[in-house]
Amino acid sequence: MFGSTLLDRRSRPERIADQAWQQLVSTVSSAGDSVRDTARSARRGGSGLADDATDLVGAAAEEARRRATLAFDALAGRRPALPWALLISAALVGAALGWAAGTAARAAGSRDAEEIEFVDVDRPNSPVGLDG
Repeated sequence: MFGSTLLDRRSRPERIADQAWQQLVSTVSSAGDSVRDTARSARRGGSGLADDATDLVGAAAEEARRRATLAFDALAGRRPALPWALLISAALVGAALGWAAGTAARAAGSRDAEEIEFVDVDRPNSPVGLDG
């Protein structure tokens, strides 16, 4: 009785989210049971095919669990977490590309500096001499 009064005091979105979660969990578990039965019968028929089917079913079940968790979080109003690994790797790739571009620009700039020839203003067509 005590537990039922606590459940009744939850907000309507929380009750809906809980019902949706329970339905998703039961669907995934029933799908997993039928998949296991199918995998067992396939294993009897051919071990190679059963291994492939089990891998495929395992991947599908894992994806179903992941999506169910995301759906429950969305129903509960929680936002998905930031993909930190992707953000950090993108920052590292950007830093490496920036470093490479800076190095190439400095190398190109040093080549251009060697080719500059100064001209004496008083004599426009003559190069500047060091002796004055």
